[in-house]
Amino acid sequence: MRKNIYNKNLREYSKELRNNSTLGEIILWKRVLRAKSFHNYQFNRQFIIGNYIVDFVCRKLMLVIEIDGYSHQFTQKRDIQKDKYLNELGYHVIRFTEAEVRHKLDDVVWSLEKFLENLHEKD
Repeated sequence: MRKNIYNKNLREYSKELRNNSTLGEIILWKRVLRAKSFHNYQFNRQFIIGNYIVDFVCRKLMLVIEIDGYSHQFTQKRDIQKDKYLNELGYHVIRFTEAEVRHKLDDVVWSLEKFLENLHEKD
């Protein structure tokens, strides 16, 4: 199965999401993921994979990071389907709440570093 399926029909919506990011997404992007700041890995934000747009992706690590805000309380079934689809493509999906990113950023970074450590142990 192809790992980077691009749905051009979502391009404008992806751009809109980038321009209207949540505070949690902005914090994680600017303080942790942008410009290869996280262990020199390249991340993209609001990236299209199939019929989904993921908040952040590192294709080299096959890692998707999702920030769940208030609206995710009503989309749990869709989130489960999205995670299943991404897992089938070989991606690892890590979800954080908006509150975790805004108020416990060190814990979020620790979790990401733990993922990285576990991934390297498998190599």
